[in-house]
Amino acid sequence: MDHFPSEDLVVADPSRRTGKTGVSEIVAVDIGGTHARFAIAQVAEGRVVSLGEAVTMKTVEHASFQTAWEAFGAALGRPLPSAAGIAVAGPVQGEVLKLTNNPWVIQPASLPQKLNVKRFALVNDFGAVAHAVAQLGDAHFRHLCGTARPLPEEGVISIVGPGTGLGVAQLLRRDGRYHVIETEGGHIDFAPLDLLEDRILAQLRQRYRRVSVERIVSGMGLANLYEALASIEGRTVAFRDEKALWAAAMAGEDSLAGAALDRFCLALGAVAGDIALAQGAEGVVIAGGLGRRLAGHLPGSGFRGRFVAKGRFERRMDEVPVKIITYPEPGLFGAAAAFAAEYRD
Repeated sequence: MDHFPSEDLVVADPSRRTGKTGVSEIVAVDIGGTHARFAIAQVAEGRVVSLGEAVTMKTVEHASFQTAWEAFGAALGRPLPSAAGIAVAGPVQGEVLKLTNNPWVIQPASLPQKLNVKRFALVNDFGAVAHAVAQLGDAHFRHLCGTARPLPEEGVISIVGPGTGLGVAQLLRRDGRYHVIETEGGHIDFAPLDLLEDRILAQLRQRYRRVSVERIVSGMGLANLYEALASIEGRTVAFRDEKALWAAAMAGEDSLAGAALDRFCLALGAVAGDIALAQGAEGVVIAGGLGRRLAGHLPGSGFRGRFVAKGRFERRMDEVPVKIITYPEPGLFGAAAAFAAEYRD
């Protein structure tokens, strides 16, 4: 098991902390395809008061969610709280949850008995990120472009997160409360915006029946772009490993990998702008593992140009504050926030 330094995860927003009255302790869980993360959180009055040290486990080293839960309890050395906020990589509807790239079988109806919990909140992993955006303070967001003001306290915030896939969610703040709407916006059609992207789309259509934006703006998207550009130029593909390709692109060690990364940033800007227009957003947050990884690269890329290039709405788009979430474990924090919001009363 891996541990994260507790000082990196103690958060929320100090200005919003409540007193100790009514504080409840819960287990926060973020279950992905490769790793499951656990932590003890304190919640009160619908918000996360604090998030303790995170414990990370490899899912392949545990037979089930229940055995991983028990291992966390053993590592903690005391009985676990009887409440939990749980985020999972995949849809949360149905009698049996099908997780992305994770063999665990999770049946929501059996969780109270198996985990010995009386209350729990179950949320999609990107829905959890939206809950984190709703509750984290301004210090956990890095300004990317648009008007340099905090995220709005009223209205819609669009959240776009490139990672293994492309997550999209909508956050509505109104009258001191908020609502999270999970979407499948990452599966909208990819729309080329110049002649080179026309050719990239033609290349990808030979492989995929339908080319969604997730085929471009995700971990696998960089490889798709790289291979398409190599084919267009008649060059040999030098990188077959996705991690090596990303490393070379970020370090500027390979010109074709760099060109693919440039296209990735352009496409991310375009789709983030489209999502913001479609959702009527007053603010946008770039999340996901790749969002954080690209935090230093995006400001100097073509992201902003594509984000605002929306014809008659260009001036409006240039005023929308766009932020990158920098909190190290937004899914884990968001799982606790989802519980706090659901049981605030």
